[in-house]
Amino acid sequence: MSTPTIDDTQLYRVTDAMRLLRMSRSLIYDQIRTGRLPSVKQGRARLITANGIRVYIALLEKEAEEAA
Repeated sequence: MSTPTIDDTQLYRVTDAMRLLRMSRSLIYDQIRTGRLPSVKQGRARLITANGIRVYIALLEKEAEEAA
């Protein structure tokens, strides 16, 4: 199974976001819970939008620049 890319899909399951962001399941849910990683719910599924992943990456980059 190949690794998904942001351009291929608009909605990602938590397991896909884990692969894209190279983060653990608990860290993904922690970031969702704190509002740092935007997500939506469809039924019982928690989904992360492609834009949400981009926003989260931009947030991490901004924090890294401010820390430097």
